[in-house]
Amino acid sequence: MSRSPRNAIHLRSVGSQGTMASLPQPSAVRNPSSHSWASVCGSPPWDLSCLLALQHILVLASLLCTSHLLLLQCLPAGGLSSSPAQLLASSLFSCGVSTALQTWMGSRLPLIQAPSLEFLIPGLVLTSQKLPLTTWTPGNSSLVLRLCGGPGCHGLELWNTSLREVSGAVVVSGLLQVMLGLFGGPGHLFPHCGPLVLAPSLVVAGLSAHREVALFCSAHWGLASLLILLMVVCSQHLGACLLPPRPWRRASTSSTHTHIPVFRLLSVLIPVVCVWIISALLGLSITPWELSAEAPWFWLPHPAEWDWPLLTPRALAAGISMALAASTSSLGCYALCGQLLHLPSPPPHACSRGLSLEGLGSVLAGLLGSPMGTASSFPNVGTVSLLQAGSRRVAHLVGLLCVVLGLSPRLVQLFTTIPLPVLGGVLGVTQAVVLSTGFSSFHLADIDSGRNVFIVGFSIFMALLLPRWFREAPVLLSTGWSPLDVLLRSLLTEPIFLAGLLGFLLENTIPGTQLERGLGQGLPSSFTAQEVRMPQKSREKPAQEYELPFFIQNLCPCIPQPLRCLCPLPEDSGHEEGVPSEPGETADLLPSFGEQCPGSSREELRSQ
Repeated sequence: MSRSPRNAIHLRSVGSQGTMASLPQPSAVRNPSSHSWASVCGSPPWDLSCLLALQHILVLASLLCTSHLLLLQCLPAGGLSSSPAQLLASSLFSCGVSTALQTWMGSRLPLIQAPSLEFLIPGLVLTSQKLPLTTWTPGNSSLVLRLCGGPGCHGLELWNTSLREVSGAVVVSGLLQVMLGLFGGPGHLFPHCGPLVLAPSLVVAGLSAHREVALFCSAHWGLASLLILLMVVCSQHLGACLLPPRPWRRASTSSTHTHIPVFRLLSVLIPVVCVWIISALLGLSITPWELSAEAPWFWLPHPAEWDWPLLTPRALAAGISMALAASTSSLGCYALCGQLLHLPSPPPHACSRGLSLEGLGSVLAGLLGSPMGTASSFPNVGTVSLLQAGSRRVAHLVGLLCVVLGLSPRLVQLFTTIPLPVLGGVLGVTQAVVLSTGFSSFHLADIDSGRNVFIVGFSIFMALLLPRWFREAPVLLSTGWSPLDVLLRSLLTEPIFLAGLLGFLLENTIPGTQLERGLGQGLPSSFTAQEVRMPQKSREKPAQEYELPFFIQNLCPCIPQPLRCLCPLPEDSGHEEGVPSEPGETADLLPSFGEQCPGSSREELRSQ
């Protein structure tokens, strides 16, 4: 008879009689193929956790390669003094450190930190003003500026200066995020961000990467279509197909937790591996030359290996735009992850801590010479929705593996052998899940209201229109002062920032009732409509998941008063009377976690 591992997560057989846990909505229980979450208790077993972590790393690798490739694709040969693989390794190392901090004492949500595209746009704006250019006259048309890469061109050394300047902007953005979090800025703003602020931001976040996805998929539409088809089939059509977790072992007759939805839980890993092997057999695995170079097997990232980040007024302007855009994106990630895991809306102290530690991750990335900062990853949150499973243990494993991989640029370079259509397909499916989740959030407000219809339509359309117009404008925005130009061009081409800003301004200036805005009973929460329907005890237990670890909570009285915003208030801690909260690494993160597992309670799990 096989024993359950210590603090194990038991995935119940969705659809089998006698093993179904009580979910919040009975309709989801009757239909196993619907959007119902697998009931869990504790954390997943280590073997399953490793596979889930590997899938998140594949999604993170797609963001890592996409952001660096788009930034370096115009770089002439020999323009970099450092190896591209070392840039990837330093970025992956900082992502691992930031992920570990985020899940341990940040927002406490299982959020993976990755190079966000919100850092890419200001970086491109910053480097575009220092490119060595030459003139080219196509026929009788007007002069056109082209990148000069010939032997007679001067100023190729400006590439290294520009990348150092981008790293300086990343450091500035991280410092600004740290300051915003320490002084409780997100905590003061987030309660005013109702469904009509967050939902348009999520929709735009899902749509904002369509150009990059189409660009990568166009390298080979056959491979991209095959990958997307396999991901859809595994996650949706075979999502209710249950298999024993260890078919080589004899199943226990006394245990009901013997089957898991393997295809759904591995709906990223299985398609990626299959298409990767097919592309290798067909000879279609092509490494982009921008990311191909000799790299050492072992390398210890440390600041100023190539040179210190360059802090200039232009870098300061780009850093401000990075901080604002990344903060908007991260707050949307917090709300989205909490909604997917059926948790209450993130409290102010969790948002402030999360943003501060994300800033520390960006500071580390900039000091290591990376041109990309770290922020909560929308594609990885979409992966949580696709797999219908989330756990802190998995996020901790992702952070540990990223740190280990960051020490070996040669291993990181393996990610560059993933075909571009595979990267594009993974991003396309995960971004589509984020988009659909944004649309599903509209039902929390009165979407039939003319006020709400205008806010939603105006925020989404303008957030997509303005960046396109500025990219294709015949004359670039010019104020006569270069730092201000960088700031305005960066902010006005950030779709997520524009959607969040427009939605926030319109939502809080146009008159409307609390019920119309989706803030039932006047509670400042974007998911109040869901929380009000929950019993009081059911709301208190999930709320404890945002609290700091127990031994860190004891240090809160020693924190200076201006920084108390990082600690939960005593009246909001949700502790049961006389029983201290002790959220550990086995904290429940999915629906029905307050329900006891058949034959085992939370106390029994902790006592094992």
